[in-house]
Amino acid sequence: MSPLAELRYPTVAEVVSSSRALTVQWPGLCVLRQVGVSRAGRPLHLLSVGHARRAVLVVAGAHANEPAGGGTLLALARRTLQERDLRDGTSWHFLLCADPDGASLHVTPAPRSLYDYHLGFFRPAGPEQPEWAPSVLPPDRLPPETRALTGVIDEVRPYLQVSLHGTDLGGSWVQLTGDLPGLAEPFAKSAAESHIPVETGASDAAGWPASGPGVHVMPAPEAAAAYPSLTDDARHSTWYDVHRYGGLTAVIEVPMWASDLVDDPAPHPAPAAAMRRLADRLLRDAGEVRRVLEEARPRHEDTGGPLLRAATWGLELVPGLAADLVRTPPVDGTRAYVGSVDAFARRVPLRAAAMLRRALLETDAHAAARLERLVAHWSDAFAARFHARWVPVEHQVEHQSRTVVAAAHHAREQAP
Repeated sequence: MSPLAELRYPTVAEVVSSSRALTVQWPGLCVLRQVGVSRAGRPLHLLSVGHARRAVLVVAGAHANEPAGGGTLLALARRTLQERDLRDGTSWHFLLCADPDGASLHVTPAPRSLYDYHLGFFRPAGPEQPEWAPSVLPPDRLPPETRALTGVIDEVRPYLQVSLHGTDLGGSWVQLTGDLPGLAEPFAKSAAESHIPVETGASDAAGWPASGPGVHVMPAPEAAAAYPSLTDDARHSTWYDVHRYGGLTAVIEVPMWASDLVDDPAPHPAPAAAMRRLADRLLRDAGEVRRVLEEARPRHEDTGGPLLRAATWGLELVPGLAADLVRTPPVDGTRAYVGSVDAFARRVPLRAAAMLRRALLETDAHAAARLERLVAHWSDAFAARFHARWVPVEHQVEHQSRTVVAAAHHAREQAP
């Protein structure tokens, strides 16, 4: 296999084409249909396998910068077609890409380094993300991608919804809206077989109870948020829509580059001091990006673009996030958690710089060049700090696929 093939993720068009080919190969058992359109008019497709009332819904492409999900979705679709026992009393439904507009703007399907990945980076502002929009927008302002997703949930009423996510650098972890006893063991085994570390202290799940290493259960609604400044709340996202039908959601994260620093459960010698340093660096790095933005002064007609909106939104989060990091003692004092927060605090200004660079390329070459230097330096520092090692795409897909099947098995055992 060539180096390029090892890095290659399928595009949305390739996922749709491959899904269409499956319907030709398996007529009657496999159906592909359009279930909505994006804000820009791109179709949203649902591939269904089987006809049983009891259903699993798999969602790919909720975040444009997390590309493993498309390959995982296709691997799962083929597996459900080939393995009759997976269809025994269960139908499978695959939303091929929840945000095709975002996917069209994230343009590194074959990144060779974190720097290369960030040169083509895009992730929309929070209110424009299909799964998160309901937690920050009123119902009458939800984007069409969100309405399409919730419409599919209302139609198939899944006992399990699986959202395929990923991280640029770190490990693998699972977030659950309800506990799945027994999932932690096959999840850990799968990660080990794919040489992927389990991220035991993921900042995304800060303060959540764990049912096993790397498997986190969302806290009760009355629980205090680990990062109060963040307005989005997973408990008001589309992940919870399935609870209306007695189901639950599993969010399965896999890394593009792995780091063995995120699975160390040993106590950090000075977690509070480490958080202060991370908060200071976050403010300093974001300040560098903000100064470029203020000096560039984008033309009024450029301010409505998705790249600039997303970069500005990320920068606006920084003061509150930095305050959250030092306001109270860390919710988790392990080396793994401090490492995960370190990675998180690097991502926010790095992503803002990457998207702002792309937004200014045609209007301010000097500012874009300044930002490219920041992107290069921060990407290299990120990779060096965490001893980043590439996870072959096939391993990302295999691990995510195996975890989906294990989650479906355990969820069915406890489904009403």
